[in-house]
Amino acid sequence: MLNFPPSMLIEHTLLNPATRLEQIRVLCEEAVEYGFAAVCIPPVYVAVAAAQLRGSEVKVCTVVGFPTGFESSAVKAFAAQQAVLQGADEIDMVVQQGWIQDGRYVDVEAEIRQVKQACGSAILKVIIECCNLSAQQKCQVGVCVVAGGADYVKTSTGTAAGGATVDDVELLRAVVTGKLGIKAAGGIRTLEQLEALYRAGATRIGTSRAVSIVTQWLENQV
Repeated sequence: MLNFPPSMLIEHTLLNPATRLEQIRVLCEEAVEYGFAAVCIPPVYVAVAAAQLRGSEVKVCTVVGFPTGFESSAVKAFAAQQAVLQGADEIDMVVQQGWIQDGRYVDVEAEIRQVKQACGSAILKVIIECCNLSAQQKCQVGVCVVAGGADYVKTSTGTAAGGATVDDVELLRAVVTGKLGIKAAGGIRTLEQLEALYRAGATRIGTSRAVSIVTQWLENQV
């Protein structure tokens, strides 16, 4: 069992396409109350969240190229820049999946570097959608994430066929060898899952069940 509150690892996430403003306000309130590391929200709500969270320790994270990664590198870079200008502290970008399948790792690395430059001092996490990749592809794209200057590699969008797994986190930890953080996301619903992923090497956890997971931890402290 964790000997510290899991909230320190968690990004309180709400990326439903029908997300409403009031839900974002509640999400931010909960993030402050429980001490989550960040909120992860749609780009359209970044300015609102940044204003509400100003003065707190909670970071504002948003997504770029989400969830497919289809947009051009220039569009992703512009979107990242705009989000940072509106108050985002962290950007989660989806890479071009087709480029990975075609072995275009030079292009993957170049895109990551371009978006990282657009982020300025903001944190960049690169979503590689592990469930769509072979072990070899995961390793090769992990090398691209390191070389491209990103700050984290992230397992999943949470919208594809599979989410975070212990095996994927362990594999990515072996590839990045402490050079990057690892964010696990997708299908994380219980404290048991979070603890297993943390032991495997995850340094951030993205989940829409954040309050439930922290509640489970608090109940175990009694």
